[in-house]
Amino acid sequence: MNARKYSALLSFPVIVAALGYFVDIYDLLLFGIVREPSLLALGFSKIEVDTVGNLILNWQMAGLLLGGILWGVLGDKKGRLTVLFGSIILYSMANIACGFLPFFPKDKETLTASYILLRFIAGVGLAGELGAGITLVAEVLPKELRGLGTSIVAGFGLSGAVVANFTVKLSGDWSIAYFIGGAMGLCLLLLRVGVLESGMFRQVKQHVVKRGNFLALFSNWNRFKRYIKCIGIGIPTWFCIGILAVFGNQFGEALHIPGGIKAGDAIMWGYIGISLGDLFSGLLSYWLKSRKKAIVFMMLFTLIPVAFILVGAVTTAFSYYAMCLWFGFGTGYWAMFVTVGAEQFGTNLRSTAATTIPNMVRGTVILMTFGFNQLKAMHFSVLMAAGIIGFIAFAIGIYATLTIKETHGVDLDYLEED
Repeated sequence: MNARKYSALLSFPVIVAALGYFVDIYDLLLFGIVREPSLLALGFSKIEVDTVGNLILNWQMAGLLLGGILWGVLGDKKGRLTVLFGSIILYSMANIACGFLPFFPKDKETLTASYILLRFIAGVGLAGELGAGITLVAEVLPKELRGLGTSIVAGFGLSGAVVANFTVKLSGDWSIAYFIGGAMGLCLLLLRVGVLESGMFRQVKQHVVKRGNFLALFSNWNRFKRYIKCIGIGIPTWFCIGILAVFGNQFGEALHIPGGIKAGDAIMWGYIGISLGDLFSGLLSYWLKSRKKAIVFMMLFTLIPVAFILVGAVTTAFSYYAMCLWFGFGTGYWAMFVTVGAEQFGTNLRSTAATTIPNMVRGTVILMTFGFNQLKAMHFSVLMAAGIIGFIAFAIGIYATLTIKETHGVDLDYLEED
């Protein structure tokens, strides 16, 4: 492959998609980072931080679930760029509004309802960024470079979590971090003006075929299996971040770690690992000529640090953050998993699938946190409860990966027929 083809990896659509995902991750993970300081500053007690924070997080994830369907359908009906413009306006304004929460009425019910509403709206907006961006990049790059291109998008984009954590620390005020996130989104909107629509989508508009029919993913058994397996592949990634990192403070107590664990730092180290892992998984897939082999290898690699944590072998903050870095690297197949989701479906359903799949996975955090909390209520220890949820998550992920169709190098210029 000549240098001219490789130069496509640095084309304007790839660069803008990477910047878009950077802002998306910054805003998506920001609540997890400021959950404790923001709720404490708003007058909630330490006990309420976990209960109210968990409620807000679940509503944000519900927003992602709903938004994934909304933006996915719009992406196939109106175009990939329509989604990128609409979603970024919505989540940017919601994040700016979160920065004004200290000026809201001080009673806890009003603050809880307001925080829930704003994070739900932000979740709806954030749901459109990744799927539409990956779909656009997958359709404009040569098929040999799709995996590398989407890995570059995710590898750079996922560093947004690191910047979010440092922004909170350096600004010294969680509300300023929300303002910065919203402002970055509006600046990104200006860059998007120069991006052209995918040629495949322009061509499919000329065909008399249903586009963006979400129910079509469930109306055909073969298509339904592909869709469910794509979701299954991503579940272990959000077990690691949504349980082991976001609730790092609980694991710090369970492991009797001196000084405890800060969720923001656990998330930051996890996402440093994910950024590096996404770049590595793209190269690994390119070298192996297989999406499936690369993802299975990354999953098995992830199981090692997860096991170290859950058997109680981690006893210091340094080692816990090291495990977060390790399992982050292992779950760095996120871009590969979203790319697989885009490659499994025809052009008339590709945006719908690629946008809903990662958000369905994010939505499983609701089930995982519910199960985690229920098991603790049944007097299982934090480590045992997490171990049960983790076993289920990885079993589903490994089975789905091994049994799904290989898509490395397949032609994407085709339609899904009824």
